[in-house]
Amino acid sequence: MKKGERRKQELLQIAYRMFVSRGYENTSVDDIIEEAGIAKGTYYYYFRSKEQTLEEVIGMMIDKEAEAARQILTAPVPVPQKIVGIVTSLRPAPEEQPIEGALMQPENIIMHNKIRQRLVETVIPILSEVVEEGIREGVFSCDNIRERVRMLIVISNDTFDERNYTDRDIAVFIDMTEKLLGAEPGTMDFIRELIR
Repeated sequence: MKKGERRKQELLQIAYRMFVSRGYENTSVDDIIEEAGIAKGTYYYYFRSKEQTLEEVIGMMIDKEAEAARQILTAPVPVPQKIVGIVTSLRPAPEEQPIEGALMQPENIIMHNKIRQRLVETVIPILSEVVEEGIREGVFSCDNIRERVRMLIVISNDTFDERNYTDRDIAVFIDMTEKLLGAEPGTMDFIRELIR
């Protein structure tokens, strides 16, 4: 890694720690600069704004989560549990809630949508690989795998991200998932306990 890229990663780590410990709104660019011991111009060489820093911090989080999801691909667990494990690994850790909360603010809706799209694009190949494994094992029976996975992710995000769902929403999501992937009824029932 080149020196400039290493410095940028150090700044992202500092911003990440401060966003987690203080909250995004309570962390200023000056706070990050002071913690890093750099000049203001150095900060702005790497980032146009605090919002860009937040976007790149979240990108760093997604990369870390995607790596954890890829590890699940080789885990010796049944295919349905792999799917849930992957989806679960792509959720922010509890201590990262202040960062996720910043994204939910109305003024950050464009960034929220951009990051959501990046997450979808990151997870589609990973989940598609598990669905293909499930087809080989006879757990699933479907075609157009990438498209089905995309729909599953979008519906999952819209249903569960706001944490405002009912038991009926969970039941419909399980039923829809089984039908979407061509699974026998009951195959994905364990999702109910994981969501709760």
